[in-house]
Amino acid sequence: MTQWTYICKLEDIPVLGARRVARAQGLEVAVFRTATHEVFALLDRCPHKGGPLSQGIVFGQSVACPLHNWTIGLCDGQAQAPDEGCAPRFQVRLEDGAVYLDADELAHPALHETRPLAGPILRAAVP
Repeated sequence: MTQWTYICKLEDIPVLGARRVARAQGLEVAVFRTATHEVFALLDRCPHKGGPLSQGIVFGQSVACPLHNWTIGLCDGQAQAPDEGCAPRFQVRLEDGAVYLDADELAHPALHETRPLAGPILRAAVP
């Protein structure tokens, strides 16, 4: 039986926007709200270069990554062709105006994913 973790009220997620949810381990989860008040959750990391999807623009049932404008489907996390890749998806439950995520999914999937480092990498000089 699925155990659900309360995240927030639906009204706490901006229309056509997102809210980030911290996890005990791993990257945050982005919870998105569409214009028709549907709610979706993806790992807050674009499959292309690791951009924060929570900062992207939501349109229809998709989000545009803020780094390179890749279109990611909110239903399945898939990049729109010709781009390829997938952001891990999390189950969402909306009940009486409250948003819940699957507790087991929050604890386990996509723990190996990391956010890219910004800027150039400096290497130590070899003597």
